[in-house]
Amino acid sequence: MADKKIYLSSPTMHGEEQEFIKEAFDTNWVAPLGPNVNAFEKELASYVGIAHASALSAGTAAIHLALRILGVGEGDTVFVPTLTFSATANPVVYEKAVPVFIDSEEDTWNMDPQALERAFEKYPDPKAVIVVHLYGTPAKLDEIMEICNAHKVPLIEDAAESLGSTYKGKHTGLFGKIGIYSFNGNKIITTSGGGMLVSEDEEITRKATFLATQARDPARHYQHSQIGFNYRMSNITAGIGRGQLLHLEEHKALKKAIYGQYKKAFEDIKEISLNPLNPDGDANCWLTGMVIADSSPVTPDMVMDALEAHNIESRPIWKPMHLQPVFAEYDFFTVLGEGKKEEAGESVSAQIFDRGLCLPSDIKNTAEDMELIISIVRKCFGR
Repeated sequence: MADKKIYLSSPTMHGEEQEFIKEAFDTNWVAPLGPNVNAFEKELASYVGIAHASALSAGTAAIHLALRILGVGEGDTVFVPTLTFSATANPVVYEKAVPVFIDSEEDTWNMDPQALERAFEKYPDPKAVIVVHLYGTPAKLDEIMEICNAHKVPLIEDAAESLGSTYKGKHTGLFGKIGIYSFNGNKIITTSGGGMLVSEDEEITRKATFLATQARDPARHYQHSQIGFNYRMSNITAGIGRGQLLHLEEHKALKKAIYGQYKKAFEDIKEISLNPLNPDGDANCWLTGMVIADSSPVTPDMVMDALEAHNIESRPIWKPMHLQPVFAEYDFFTVLGEGKKEEAGESVSAQIFDRGLCLPSDIKNTAEDMELIISIVRKCFGR
């Protein structure tokens, strides 16, 4: 008999989701928009502590609209962290703008403020900077915001992975001019698919909602003065989100417990280190990442293969964007260590990718599941 499947991070449903969905069906609000959409926007905004929100079909859509609203267009430069999922960078290219990739720093794995400064030396007038809070760990926001403010460049926060995380007591997504969240199936809460754009500026979220509903002008007939998109969240998926939001703090506590369990379990194995947490923040620990020391003969593939043999899902660390074939033509900035050359592979992000993996971080994992995962990893290191 095959081992039961243990997932990396699968949806955890409760029951309230069905109540909101049933209400939508009972009132025939199954088409796009409706009471759940309006309520989800208000409830999410209230949870993080921001004035305005626009519910959208995906976090990617939110990034795309953020760029469009900030006036990013053909030939404009946008600074993007290299260690992220491609959805952070793809919308830059949608607008025919030019992504410039920024390396990670070792303390949090997020955008390196020093490398960001180097990018400004060559490109002094970017249209925007996008920061990502990788795997739920807040970036060095004070330093990054100081740089952006000094250069008078707006900051977009890609908080797709960090809903519920805080930096110095304030939720991620609230530091930039525009923040975005994702509710993809593997995120800390889900709507099956969906995203949210948030801002303190009501005009920004109003524009986002307008563009997301095909940019239809306020006329009796169908009139359009600019190109829009079909990016609005549906009333059904918003109902799922409302039910999930009730359990966000519970999910966060369970994710943090998983990280803590792995940290304790591997503290005697010097070759293993987990993704570092920002001491100025409170991470949601969406995924627990693990890096294996260069000196170890054990590779990430060996660990992933051993887990897969027991039907346990794991994943590589995101492959840096500057190493992706589709982005090979674009510039990349790193902070060089002594004796290092500024080459594609010589970067903090490339080292994390080469020696790292994401461990199973599903909050439905039982004590037995965690014991099995840990024992398999330890066995890879002869423990």
